[in-house]
Amino acid sequence: MKILKIDHLGIAVSSIDEKKDFWTDVLGLELQGTETVEAQKVTTAFLPVGESEVELLESTSDDGPVAKYIEKRGEGVQHVAFRVENIEEALEELKAKGIPLIDQEPRIGAGGAKIAFLHPKATSGVLVELCERSS
Repeated sequence: MKILKIDHLGIAVSSIDEKKDFWTDVLGLELQGTETVEAQKVTTAFLPVGESEVELLESTSDDGPVAKYIEKRGEGVQHVAFRVENIEEALEELKAKGIPLIDQEPRIGAGGAKIAFLHPKATSGVLVELCERSS
């Protein structure tokens, strides 16, 4: 598996509109817009930082994964995403090593990226996302 960089840090928030000001006004990051990913019950907002991004995550449903995360742990860092060269090969390598996965196959995430999550029990409690982007 070839990890290219940290793609983004996912931050769970109760409201993007209410929480974005810290990231934009205080830290001076530029909000690149929002996108709702219905299949994941989430609205995302990306703020570039050098070659990586901060991703604000707001649940669109009370039973969505971000809503459940906030209910259990509160707002804050929800996941770290690593950009990989080939996500299918990365998942096969992880399966061969016995690493438990949430996603056995990639799915489409925000911005059209191919994404897959590793189970936190394999990563000392950290939710790790792999992502592959065409650009």
